[in-house]
Amino acid sequence: MNASVAGTNAAIMGASGATKTVGGAAMYPTRDIIDNAVNSRDHTTLVAAVKAAGLVDTLKGSGPFTVFAPTNSAFSMLPAGTVDTLLKPENKGTLTQVLTYHVVPGRVDAAALAQQIQAGGGKAMLKTASGGTLTATLRGKDVVIVDAKGNMSVVTTADVYQSNGVIHVVDKVLLPG
Repeated sequence: MNASVAGTNAAIMGASGATKTVGGAAMYPTRDIIDNAVNSRDHTTLVAAVKAAGLVDTLKGSGPFTVFAPTNSAFSMLPAGTVDTLLKPENKGTLTQVLTYHVVPGRVDAAALAQQIQAGGGKAMLKTASGGTLTATLRGKDVVIVDAKGNMSVVTTADVYQSNGVIHVVDKVLLPG
């Protein structure tokens, strides 16, 4: 690992298995993604969307999953009415596609992501559960996730370990192509 990737890795990676606080709540590595996410006041929109899409049981499953979890603020940056429209029962398919675009099968923590970015010559291509692709790059010490539409989301909190995966909090909603 080169010095800049090592420095970034050290900056974004917490102690493996350590309890972190997200949205004012402790995220326990012994609990699953859903059991932790429901306690974060910064992720109430995401939790409501996961429930509306019928993905609770999936994300309570054994996984492992890597979830790029947009905050409530990230959802509020979408055009007015987007979230309300997606939460309607008739749009469950679209909502499911958007949400599963934020999920990468496997446990990709900051160290693994930094290694993939380095091995990829500055970017890592991540295949999502929806079948799409996310591109991870570095911008200074920040890990940036780019969606199919070219929108960029910054990982603001990395390595929130769960019993069935890892969550990386992001500042924008990622959209499939």
